[in-house]
Amino acid sequence: MSEEVKKDAVKKEDVALETELKTVKGEEKEERDEMAAFSFDSSDEELPEEIKQKLEKNKAARAKKKLVKKKKKKTARVVKVGRAYIQATYNNTMITLTDTNGDVISWASAGLAGFKGAKKATPYAAQIITKIATQKAKEEYGLQEVSVFVSGVGTGREAAIRALNANGLDVSSIKDTTPVPHNGCRPKKPRRV
Repeated sequence: MSEEVKKDAVKKEDVALETELKTVKGEEKEERDEMAAFSFDSSDEELPEEIKQKLEKNKAARAKKKLVKKKKKKTARVVKVGRAYIQATYNNTMITLTDTNGDVISWASAGLAGFKGAKKATPYAAQIITKIATQKAKEEYGLQEVSVFVSGVGTGREAAIRALNANGLDVSSIKDTTPVPHNGCRPKKPRRV
């Protein structure tokens, strides 16, 4: 009798371990499916190959980090109307897409897309990062319309606005929020040559 009881206990432990293994594999599969949902391969042929490779490499690195942490399931939020904040400086261009409250939906910068040095402030870089940010916002949240707030005097500001429109977002308004001094600070003394 005791041998049969031991065998039954071992079988129950095996079944419990198998079900636990199945649930862990299912969670990993769900995480992989979520990561695959935001893929740059199928939807956009216009992004250059080297930028696609860098984005995929960054995505793979993030996926490794996420496997270690257990991710809470979040409900899919739908945001039809939002805001686009474009910061175009002399050295870089950054775009942030938010909902109407200001909670960030997606963002991109020229460094994220793999641009370095002086190329980060170019109109081409602004166009590429706008495409990256809008794709993510449209896929995950269903963003359709944005109000644009532009800050800075960089060369990428107009290109970013045009790219927002070209990537399927309706631009409802454009506002320039570049800070302008009202003769606040004392200017530098003139250079003597």
